[in-house]
Amino acid sequence: MKLIIKLLLNAIIVFVIANLLRGYGVTLDNYWTAIIVAVVLSVLNLLVKPILVIFTLPITIVTLGLFLIVINAIILEITASLVNGFGIDSFWTAIFFSLLLSILQSILHSTLKEEDRKRN
Repeated sequence: MKLIIKLLLNAIIVFVIANLLRGYGVTLDNYWTAIIVAVVLSVLNLLVKPILVIFTLPITIVTLGLFLIVINAIILEITASLVNGFGIDSFWTAIFFSLLLSILQSILHSTLKEEDRKRN
């Protein structure tokens, strides 16, 4: 059940960010597309991101982890190429999108963790 809630929250975040950045080259057709984007992002983060992190470990260490933002942008670009109805025009927009996505996801997921602690 937590997985479905997290996917729906990620879809809401993607929908909100896409609407905020609509004038900057981000296109998203509708909320159902945002749900598909959230699922594809989750799968790519599970399967592709660890491989990219391992291959780019030296540069990630040199940049003190800031290169992970570039990896997240690459994952977003791959998602945009796989999902019809979702597009990102430039790499810089993908970097900004990934920054906003990371910040909002960390806020929402930490809120969910605090609610779980209060219940137990």
